Amino acid sequence: MNLQNYYYYFKEVLTPKFCDEVVKLGKLQQEKTALTGNFEKEENLSKKEIKDLKKIRNSNIAWLNDPWIYKEIQPFIHQANKLAGWNFDWNWSESCQFTKYKLNQFYNWHSDSWDKPYDTPDNQDTYGKIRKLSVTCSLSDPKDYKGGELEFDFRNKENGKPAIKKCMEILPRGSIVVFPSFVWHRVRPVTKGTRYSLVIWNLGNPFK
Repeated sequence: MNLQNYYYYFKEVLTPKFCDEVVKLGKLQQEKTALTGNFEKEENLSKKEIKDLKKIRNSNIAWLNDPWIYKEIQPFIHQANKLAGWNFDWNWSESCQFTKYKLNQFYNWHSDSWDKPYDTPDNQDTYGKIRKLSVTCSLSDPKDYKGGELEFDFRNKENGKPAIKKCMEILPRGSIVVFPSFVWHRVRPVTKGTRYSLVIWNLGNPFK
């Protein structure tokens, strides 16, 4: 799909109080090792699979579903969808992923979209839908960490030749980045401190 804008962002639109509350809430949750679509539950992984996973993704996460978080962020998703010219039809947000990137942690090149729609007949909110818009919110002050840049690669397949790369500036705390879920991206290794972020995937019926 050809796009005029591969991402759209808002600087410092979330208040420090909001960021503090999300970080506080995230830290209270049971922390888990971040997985990818190629790996199942953490407790089922072998030592080799864990080692292979760490080559792709190395971070810690917790899941949040609090309505006040969606209420604050969803208006910006709608704005970005319109202002960037995507106009994707979406109607559901998945659980919020609170992510902690500590020293040397990262997430290598990937896209958030799946190869097939969700097969979840027991959950009509997600059944038959795909990820259309991804959102990442900066919860940490850039003074508290180094590295951890969000970088985009405008390729169109996993083994394709890398296209134009765009390494985003380190955005201020409270900034929101929205992009189509099929756009390839990564989080570079954190070289100092800890980077906290919040990720939300937003679903809709498959493209026609």
